[in-house]
Formats: sequence, C-alpha cells, structure tokens
Amino acid sequence: MPLELVALIVPDYDEAIDFFVDVLGFALAEDSPSLTNDGRPKRWVVVRPEDGGTGILLACADGENQERAVGDQFAGRVGLFLRVADFDARVARMKAAGVEFVSEPRTEPYGRVAVFLDLVGNRWDLLSLEREPGGAV
Repeated sequence: MPLELVALIVPDYDEAIDFFVDVLGFALAEDSPSLTNDGRPKRWVVVRPEDGGTGILLACADGENQERAVGDQFAGRVGLFLRVADFDARVARMKAAGVEFVSEPRTEPYGRVAVFLDLVGNRWDLLSLEREPGGAV
C-alpha cells in the first residue's frame, strides 16, 4: 500500500511549481483545473521526485487558517525527507539556485544529511542514498 501523495500548502501554484521543478528537479506530474468542496475554482497540482516516488500535492492556501500554516506545516521541525544520489553535487546545485541550508552537510548512521528550507520556509532533510555501515535500513 504505497503512500501516493502528501499535501503541502503554498501561497501560489506557479511559484511552487518553479521551485520544485526548476530548483529541486521534480517532475510536474499533473496540473489540472479542479473545484473546492464549495465549488470555487482551484488547481490539482502534483509534483513527483525524478524516481516517481510519493508525490506532493501543491495546495494553494485557502483562507486565513491555511495561510498561517504556510511555511510552518511541521511546527519548525523537519517534516519532509528527500533522498538523492550524488549528494554533494545536489547540495552545490541547490545552493547555486539560492536554496537556504540551515545546516551544513554532516554524516549520520543513516547517511549524509543537510537541512534546507523550501520556498516558503518548511524544513527538509536532504539525504544521501548511501548509508554508513551499520546504519538504519
């Protein structure tokens, strides 16, 4: 039973698409017109990592409560984890694109890791594919 999507509240669809596709290298899997539960227009926007794993539904904030959650969906904790090949090259590419890292890369039993902020300030772990010997599977 795979986890298909997780929702991420964003202030603007197009800015979020640009960040995930152009900066992180995700694929735009879907961008379709849709309707809110009460019939107002919205978009169904899904981006996926290049390997086709779990997608992110980019959900445009609707109302004050959701607007307050933008950038703080995980109460200041790391809430999303992106595992990549060629970790050092990815860090360099992301830094060159202006991504803010809040920790420098370090080695942990589960691999190399660095914490970065997405376009609205949510914290992510960037993780290497390679794990340290004896590290978690």
